[in-house]
Amino acid sequence: MAMISNEFAQVPEGTTITEDAARFIETVRYEDIPAEAILVGRRCMIDAAGLYVAGSEEHSVHILIDDARETGGRGDARLLGGGGLKVPVAMAARILGTAGHAHDWDDTQVSVDPAHVYGLLTHPTIPPLTAALCVGQMLGGVDGRALMLAFQTGVEVESKISEWMLPQHYLSGKHSSGTVGTFGAFAAAASLLGLKGEALRAGFGIAASLAAGIRCNFGTMTKPLHVGRASENGVTAALLAQRGFSADPTALDGPWGFMAVTAGGFSPEKLAQGFGRTWSIINPGVSIKPYPCGILTHPTMDLMLRLVTEADVKPEEIDTITIHAGTNILKPIRYPIAANHLQAKFSLPAEVSMIALRRQAGKVEFSDDFVAGDAMQDMQRRVRTEFDPAIEAMGFDKVRSRIAIRRHDGSVVEGWADERYRGGPDNPMTDAEVEEKLRSCCAGVLDRAAQDQLIAFVWAITESADATQLAALLP
Repeated sequence: MAMISNEFAQVPEGTTITEDAARFIETVRYEDIPAEAILVGRRCMIDAAGLYVAGSEEHSVHILIDDARETGGRGDARLLGGGGLKVPVAMAARILGTAGHAHDWDDTQVSVDPAHVYGLLTHPTIPPLTAALCVGQMLGGVDGRALMLAFQTGVEVESKISEWMLPQHYLSGKHSSGTVGTFGAFAAAASLLGLKGEALRAGFGIAASLAAGIRCNFGTMTKPLHVGRASENGVTAALLAQRGFSADPTALDGPWGFMAVTAGGFSPEKLAQGFGRTWSIINPGVSIKPYPCGILTHPTMDLMLRLVTEADVKPEEIDTITIHAGTNILKPIRYPIAANHLQAKFSLPAEVSMIALRRQAGKVEFSDDFVAGDAMQDMQRRVRTEFDPAIEAMGFDKVRSRIAIRRHDGSVVEGWADERYRGGPDNPMTDAEVEEKLRSCCAGVLDRAAQDQLIAFVWAITESADATQLAALLP
């Protein structure tokens, strides 16, 4: 294949990524989805439902709710936390999507390509599920199979684009959950709206220009807004395309297309995977997060939990904690001392300090009051991170780290993190653990009976005559 280049990217001539994605949306049926993908999809939806509930408590989401109330508009879809108020569909998606990512606890796409820094792909569920729920409410009467089809279509399109793009996309500072998530939301919305032909292809072009998110906003309210905007922008792109709004019909391809401009290109050899030939939700799979922070830190947190539990290390015994890791962890996890719960999601000292103090790290620990408390501030100052050349040389296909805990008496407790990430396909959470995670997210918001109803609804969602009733079970 000949190479066409702009000054900053080289891409093969004559690719048909946009056309292939559009044709997939046009032709895929519920019956084409593997049974395993449906099962994993239900697990992802249970996880997401809990995260929507947990996010409804966040101050950032309350700001967006207030803005939506004041803006008003057509009553298309239920406003999360709005007491039954309905707002325009794209606005509803903005708030619901932001809530779903507010705790940085939503699932993560897995890659087996060593060129991809592990964990730096996308959070696949929230944008397409949010778009499907909101557009489904606008349309009314969308059954469970149609909703599941839209969701799975969005996850597949989003995940394949994320996998095929070069790692430069994330490494140069884009937040892929905000950028690529837009395509997942668009694909889900387009599926329910029945977009075809020129309108569907133009929608990809609109989505490509709306896709955004930069990593400098990690640790602030704007980071989860990236996912809220991905949900909103995907819906907006579909609605504008439905009205005949024009855009480049090959916007994922070419020297000035999305992949070239935002990632420097893509891996041509991967294009043979196609959309829906293998389903990314099961192969390589998704990781459901045990902790509400970036997965790059989770093996280290699990290691810390194992060390303090097995050696019964008390907080007052700890002199120093030294974390050895490579740049795949140390660069994006950037706060040496976290002052609030948003910074704590990107702070190894904060996360291992939670484990040292409480032997857990959940919604309560990731709160401003806890993070800013004297115990957390003191413990964080006992933690240091060190770049480890030996770990760096092992590559980025796994998340590798080791910890040494030095007690005041001079004794040292140390160990290596398990490379089988807990929650990932090689070491998945059980269905019961996924349900328990939902309950921990809902604590203080929904009572036990409401939690039971939410869980039961999602497990049976493909049999529902109106699957969007899921939204009515949220706060």
